Amino acid sequence: MNTWEVSPLSYLDKRQPEFPDQRLFSQYVTVRDDTRLAVDIHLPGSKKSSTAFPTILILTPYYRRFALRPGAQTDIDDCPTIAFYRDMFVPRGYALVVVDVRGSGASFGARDGFRSPIERLDHHDVADWVSRQWWCTGRIGATGISYPGAASDFLASTGHPAVKAVAPLFAVWDTWLNHLYPGGVLLNCVTKSYGDLAEALDQDKRELIPAYAYFNSPDLAGPAPVDDDENGELLLKALYEHKANFDMQDFAQQLRFRDDGLSDDPDYTGAAISPYHYANREADSNTAYYSVSGWMDGGGYSTGTIQRFLWLRNPESRLLLGPWDHGARAHVSPWRVNNDPQQPILGAAVLRFFDKHLMQSDTSINDEKPIHYFTMGEEKWKAVDTWPPPAEEYSFFPGPSGTLPQSPPSQPGQDTYQGDYACGTGFHSRYDRLYLQSVETYYDDWDGREENMLSYTGSPLKTDIEVTGHPWVNFHFSASEKDCTFFVYLSDVTPSHKSIYVTEGVFRAIHRHPGQSPNNIPVTGPSHSFRRDDAILLQPGEVTEVSFELLPTSYLFRSGHCVRVSISLADTDHFTRIPDGRPPEINLYYSPERQSRLVLPVVGYPIN
Repeated sequence: MNTWEVSPLSYLDKRQPEFPDQRLFSQYVTVRDDTRLAVDIHLPGSKKSSTAFPTILILTPYYRRFALRPGAQTDIDDCPTIAFYRDMFVPRGYALVVVDVRGSGASFGARDGFRSPIERLDHHDVADWVSRQWWCTGRIGATGISYPGAASDFLASTGHPAVKAVAPLFAVWDTWLNHLYPGGVLLNCVTKSYGDLAEALDQDKRELIPAYAYFNSPDLAGPAPVDDDENGELLLKALYEHKANFDMQDFAQQLRFRDDGLSDDPDYTGAAISPYHYANREADSNTAYYSVSGWMDGGGYSTGTIQRFLWLRNPESRLLLGPWDHGARAHVSPWRVNNDPQQPILGAAVLRFFDKHLMQSDTSINDEKPIHYFTMGEEKWKAVDTWPPPAEEYSFFPGPSGTLPQSPPSQPGQDTYQGDYACGTGFHSRYDRLYLQSVETYYDDWDGREENMLSYTGSPLKTDIEVTGHPWVNFHFSASEKDCTFFVYLSDVTPSHKSIYVTEGVFRAIHRHPGQSPNNIPVTGPSHSFRRDDAILLQPGEVTEVSFELLPTSYLFRSGHCVRVSISLADTDHFTRIPDGRPPEINLYYSPERQSRLVLPVVGYPIN
């Protein structure tokens, strides 16, 4: 079987727009607690008719639509965050409904947390309203990148019968672990920047908004009021209510462990803001899912996307893992031959999925394998039936003088590494796109960064090897402090000795003891609970053991290249430092009894 029976771009070529024009109107929709939400309705065609359309729902805190300043340039799009969906779906016969979630845009109410549980109920009520409108066929889908993607998860979990298909794009499954605390460590660059963005948008502080790439046009003049609010009086009242919105940094810092709750609401935990917590297999079985992510998608978004797919039981659900950053703005493979726009591929794949489940068209999508992934280095799409693909695990063992052989050590040894809080990964990283920064090339300054890390490099490979799935590490170590954080990087070293970033993992040492994750978070590597009661401080100088997975990838190491694993105790550009003010020192041990190792899932290319 070919990788694609019909490639995304080929499908898009055949699926030409049918409606060159469209019409737009807006109104308030009142949900169960009498909060009014601002809603835009985009319909195909320029004239009012009785035609009903399958409807795609997007629920966003990033403005459904901007107002434009008087005299704005005519080519400025007032929908920078939803134009992609509008231009893909509406001309092809879909109604598009875009909602300012409560406490944002022109909607009333306040946001009491990041992905608040009450928003989930709002999503159900909006879908119920949409299903009753003359322009809706009664078949609803939902999609979106990042926050709106998770919102589509929340909507599906309500079990509303009109919701037939959702496509969460680059969206978390476990908000705490995928977004706020990867590996149990606060991703403070994102909480700070997201908090600044939320304040700028929710309170219409226009002087702050241009710092974010999507919104840097001076012609964008705050959230658009709904049609009946001609004088903007309702908008001003809504913005006033937004002053009660939560503070992102204060909110995140209260959730230091997976089971921690807010100081004034102990039940408001990381679970309460996570799609997995509401995952309902009975409801989910009635909804087809298309889970999409990329190999450079944030702190744990790709892992969450995979876990969502593994949890689902609907036989028509699918998984797509591309050479993409957060949102598929860029082709991130270091071996790409061009940097063509990636969103057309993404949009075409999702269009075909919705055509099957909302249009009820014969798209032949079910004739293909349910999983497609892209192997960087080989620059090739592949299709498989299961995730991860069948693979053989190969171990690489840290050894003397920075070596990384494929055989266990025969003699005991150890290396000492003093943590350096100047260590970072720069600002062209997977994390920087999470708060809407414009990054096109990732880890372009990686070569040389490992010099300040504890690194081990293997011998030149005698054959190509495809690493696809979830690499993981096991370390025997002691530390000078009662806690520390491991930042582990997998790199490809070329015959010319250039180092190329492949993937990474982060892990806080106090979570090292194996523990059970929630049942609806499928385990893809060593399992840890990240619960407060399971956290155990280190005993300085005492040898202990830690195992954790790196972020998933698919990468082809070529013959003659070398595998490198590097260890740091800080990524000061993105993560909080542990312990703050006391850079730890570690000893890494390797011996026949203490076999520290890197484990790679190798597909189809046995290592000689």
